[in-house]
Amino acid sequence: MSEVCRYRDDVCNIAREAGKRILDVYERDFDVEQKGDGSPLTEADRAANEVIGTALARLTPDIPVLSEESATVAYETRAGWKRFWLVDPLDGTKEFVSRNGEFTVNIALIEDGRPVLGVVYVPVVGMMYYACHGQGAFKHKGGEPPRAARVRPRPVDKPIVVASRSHAGEHLAAFRARLGPHDTVSMGSSLKFCLVAEGAADVYPRLGPTMEWDTAAAQCVVEEAGGAVLDRHGRPLAYNKPDLHNPWFVAGGPEPRQWLAYLPPEA
Repeated sequence: MSEVCRYRDDVCNIAREAGKRILDVYERDFDVEQKGDGSPLTEADRAANEVIGTALARLTPDIPVLSEESATVAYETRAGWKRFWLVDPLDGTKEFVSRNGEFTVNIALIEDGRPVLGVVYVPVVGMMYYACHGQGAFKHKGGEPPRAARVRPRPVDKPIVVASRSHAGEHLAAFRARLGPHDTVSMGSSLKFCLVAEGAADVYPRLGPTMEWDTAAAQCVVEEAGGAVLDRHGRPLAYNKPDLHNPWFVAGGPEPRQWLAYLPPEA
């Protein structure tokens, strides 16, 4: 097992503990605040962030942590990080607020700009997706044994597109029109990536704004499942950029570049 993979089980446990704190809030009334960008923030986001930050600092005191809820580290400082944890303590806050269960805890280890370990945990159903570099991707629920996750073979019939439940728009409509006949599955948070990784969907096009913490953990899962997460130029998404926004991307497999041809021009 590679060096980074030795953290995998501990990080899965950290994600489960964060999930418990999230569910403590989910199962009662809670207030919703608005962040500066207009996105929602709840007590659950803060509680999960505290659990993860404290546990990672204990597990790897020499590896810095960058989280959505504490993303104030200047690039001049981050630029010197060869390895760091990238965390979204509650991905899919809109899904959390609407109580549809489609939200996740995302924890990734970034090394030289690439995700080398990724954990995506779904608290409501106790489902864990995890991967580390060179060791494959897995799906694990409760007391069941882990199962390998693998992208679907190239479809011979209509492809299955997984689309955001909360973020659609004209660009996605244009992609789907260019693609031709297909089926669509709607899903929230990083679960869209996970559907691709486990072969339940063929492609996830994201033609709108996302941040690095939204994608890193799930990108590792998709890549280790035999797929890729590519920008419009066919390059894997990179991390620890001066600007933490992601470009447009498609997640798919096993021939992910085929989906780039259906991208519409950017505005």
